[in-house]
Amino acid sequence: MKKHTPNFITLLNVFCGCVATIFAVLNRLEIAAIFVALGIFFDFFDGLAARVLDVKSELGLQLDSLADMITSGLVPGIVMFQLLAMSQTSGWGDGSHFFMESGELKFIHLLPFLGFVITMASAYRLAKFNIDENQTSSFIGLPTPANALLILSLPLILLYQNNDFLNSMILNQWFLIILTFVSAYLLNANLPLFALKFKNTSFKDNAMRYIFLIISLVLIVTMKFMAIPLIILFYVVSSVIQERL
Repeated sequence: MKKHTPNFITLLNVFCGCVATIFAVLNRLEIAAIFVALGIFFDFFDGLAARVLDVKSELGLQLDSLADMITSGLVPGIVMFQLLAMSQTSGWGDGSHFFMESGELKFIHLLPFLGFVITMASAYRLAKFNIDENQTSSFIGLPTPANALLILSLPLILLYQNNDFLNSMILNQWFLIILTFVSAYLLNANLPLFALKFKNTSFKDNAMRYIFLIISLVLIVTMKFMAIPLIILFYVVSSVIQERL
């Protein structure tokens, strides 16, 4: 029974990804974000369960990446699609006007489909991860869950931060286009990034991890959803600094 526990947790990630996909398509991006966060939670604990129970398997590795492809690959692509669609129209809506006109399917804008560059880059990154034996204790390129949080933070900032400057920036098509390609690049860049895997509780051995977690907590408390892009930026910058020390 215990050997199936991590895989069951991974399947909960799949379920969350499927639900998030439905809500993202319906342009209920705040609910999609909740289920993506739950999926990432399960993604973290399936690996932890596998290590604690000592039941790591090739099946679990493949299943984990397939789950991530939905939750952290497909959903961010749909969310970026919706944001790019908003940048082409009057703003937030139910999204139905984008496809339907007089009962017929019509594509008014092609730009929003650029959002799926994130999904394609995520698929490539996950495929590389599965065959790369150098990413056991660290990552090469931005992990897909971190990238998903970055993209999903944008509609949350729009909905809950109530800042005109941030809203106008997020709904600017050029900002979204640049972010899409930066996201795709970071996912597959030859950039060593530390993983939040603690082999022990020693501060000396895990100084950067402890500092990262403390600063992240402070940012979340003080800046709410706006903290997420800053945390991702700090993660990348601190990893580069650690690599050069």
